[in-house]
Amino acid sequence: MNVYEIITDRIIKELEKGIIPWEKPWVNTSGTNVPRSHNDGREYSLLNAMLIGIPGEYATKTQIEREKCRLKDVHMKSMVVKWGQKESPLLDKDGQPKMGADGKPKMKTSWFLRYYTVYNIEDVEGMKPKYVHSQGPVAHNTPKEEIDKAVAEYLTRSGVTLRHYEQGRSYYRPSADEIILPHMNQFFNAESYYATLFHEMGHSTGIAERLNRKMGGRFGDEEYSAEELVAEITSAVLCNHFGIDTSKIQRNTAAYIQNWLSVLKNDSKMVVGAAGKAEKAVKMILGIKEGSDK
Repeated sequence: MNVYEIITDRIIKELEKGIIPWEKPWVNTSGTNVPRSHNDGREYSLLNAMLIGIPGEYATKTQIEREKCRLKDVHMKSMVVKWGQKESPLLDKDGQPKMGADGKPKMKTSWFLRYYTVYNIEDVEGMKPKYVHSQGPVAHNTPKEEIDKAVAEYLTRSGVTLRHYEQGRSYYRPSADEIILPHMNQFFNAESYYATLFHEMGHSTGIAERLNRKMGGRFGDEEYSAEELVAEITSAVLCNHFGIDTSKIQRNTAAYIQNWLSVLKNDSKMVVGAAGKAEKAVKMILGIKEGSDK
């Protein structure tokens, strides 16, 4: 298995258990209940948070040994991934290196994904937390007024228009840069309304003037599914951020899970790409500058 296949296999196993990894209530929420690196205290990426599965502070075996600590006899290990880059000669059509004016081979930079094993420091004897104490998720529920304010701020910053109509469809229209939704009282509950709104806001970040994702495609094809997964993960993370209970969202959960199982089994790279793009979408919607933790 390559790294993409390992990641997708782990996500699939969670889905097969009936767990939707991107809906875990601690994934990139505000507060202390997120997975962090013991090395520098940074929050793990959204993808790594999904892979780790439990909030807390994590260290590699090298870091554990450096601090002269040891793993407990019973311990869990988790996988995190990181992008790396390497340089290699640029080849011509015959497979020979292309030479530059300086007589040296022209080089190209390529990116690759590598993975590491990390351990929750609660499973390490003698290792003390530096940045966050491992604990369960803190229940929080943002008042409706604050959620509406955050939505309004994004709409103002971006220029996206939100329109409500007495109808049964929800969608984002790129040509007009507008989100169309039914009125809130047409939804089963407020949780379902906001989850749908956040989904369409996720789509709105993808146009060329913003994050420039590949959008469109036909229902069921790879491009369509990839964008839908970005919007779904964006919606789930925003719901978690604002303390909206995703278990109250009206949908056929079994059918939802089966759909994503089918999609992910056919494309091992989709979830990696979607998680990274969703993280950028969430930061854009919340007004967080790229490269910052908060």
